[in-house]
Formats: sequence, structure tokens, C-alpha cells
Amino acid sequence: MTVSIDSFGISDQGKVRESNEDNFLIVDIRKSVEVKHSSLSADALANRFGSVGGYLFAVADGVGGGPEGERASEGAITALLGYATETVGCFHTYSAVKEHELFEKLEQTVRGVHEKLIAENEGKRGQAPATTLTMILLVWPRAYLVHVGDSRAYVRRNGKVQQLTRDQTFGEYMVNIGAWTEEQASRAKPAATLSSAIGGTELTPVVGLVDLEPGDSVMLCTDGLTKHVDDSRVASVLGNDASAETMARQLLSDALDGGGTDNIAVVVVRSQPE
Repeated sequence: MTVSIDSFGISDQGKVRESNEDNFLIVDIRKSVEVKHSSLSADALANRFGSVGGYLFAVADGVGGGPEGERASEGAITALLGYATETVGCFHTYSAVKEHELFEKLEQTVRGVHEKLIAENEGKRGQAPATTLTMILLVWPRAYLVHVGDSRAYVRRNGKVQQLTRDQTFGEYMVNIGAWTEEQASRAKPAATLSSAIGGTELTPVVGLVDLEPGDSVMLCTDGLTKHVDDSRVASVLGNDASAETMARQLLSDALDGGGTDNIAVVVVRSQPE
């Protein structure tokens, strides 16, 4: 079964912050071979050339305040754009063998941004610029996930929303080891401290794989959205029979209406059977 992918991203400074340190990226990675006209059926052409290509979706939330945080998140997103440009050729001969190569290079790209930020800040005083990163490389139906920090990824399927990522924060760590309850973590100021970040003292990227189904919706967002929009509302919005743009704008509006205390970035992806 072939599917169509509808996606949209949006970012906003929010109502409190003086600058926007959030960035997002949506890339449609296509093959250079494009059939203009043929007597072959659509199925025959699809079998010949494989999938239409890949899609890259990402959000990043800069840490450090002002220009430094913005520089970190922008650097991560720019590096992913470079990755997409460099790997287009892999989609000419996409196969299970190439899967590993694509994903391995993606991890290398993330670590490369980390090492660059560390090197640029060597010897400087103050907090080093760092960033979260949550991204998906979609080669239908497979969604390859790379996650660092507390931005999030969700999938909605059959009316239910599942969070695909786990926040890499001190609070989440304390809850996981049983030292804190969820309520204690919600009240403790150190709970929001990142335990892993690109450019931070620790980098522990989490990688994963999810096989999507036609009709699934995916959302990536920074914590500026999840501070004000709960999972039930996310499920409700992603369940609407609306475009990805309409959904993304609604979620942004909900976050602003809820207080808009942080920068916000959100990417919504809808898959529909053709």
C-alpha cells in the first residue's frame, strides 16, 4: 500500500522569553530519478524504484540562554540538513543493507555537532551552549528515532497516543530509580536539569525504530509545548480530520493559551493511504 505524507512545522518565541532558541526541520529526501510518463502501472513503478525516498523531521531546543542556545540548536538542525544532502545518493540503491549505513551516519552527525560545540567552548567561562534534539528519519514504513534531552516524539494510532521518547532529565532519572515520585519530580527545581544534551557534559543519544501504519500521526515538539498541553489534548488534536498545518497551529495555540512560558517548536506528520 502506498501512502501520502503531509507534514508541517512551526515555532514561536512564546509570551515570556526574549528570544527563540527553538528550531525545527522538515526535509523531503527524494531520488533524482523521476518518471514523467509511462505505460507501467503505479505498482510496477513503485516496485522498480522502491519508496519515494525519505523524510527527515527534527526539533531542537537550545540551552544556555540567548544567542548561545540559539546557536547550539541551529547548529544541530543545520548539521541534519547537511546529512540529508549527503545521503540522497543512498536512496538510489536503498535496501536493508543501506539501512544500517543511513542510521549509522545519522548518529555520527549528532556526535559531530556535540564535539564541535565542545571544541568551540573550550577554555571559555560560563555555561557552554547545548541543545536537545529529537528527530525521525522516515523511510516508509520505518521511522528511525534519535533522541537527546527533553524534547519529545509521539505517535497516534487507533485513537491512542504513545510517547516514543523518555525525557533525559535529572527528575526522570530519580523517578526511574525509585528515589522520587512523579509528584516530587514535578515540584523539585533540579528535576528539569538535562542529564544528556548535545554540547553538554554528558551525551547519551537514544536510538530506536518504529514501524508506522497508514493513518498514523506523529508529533515532535520541544518542552515549551508539553509544559502546557497534556497528552489527552495531543491525542484529541492529532485525531482531527485536518491537515498537518492545522494540527500544528492548533497545538501551538494551545501552548500559548496555556501560558506560553517557553519557546515552542512543533512538527506534525500525517500518513494517509492513497
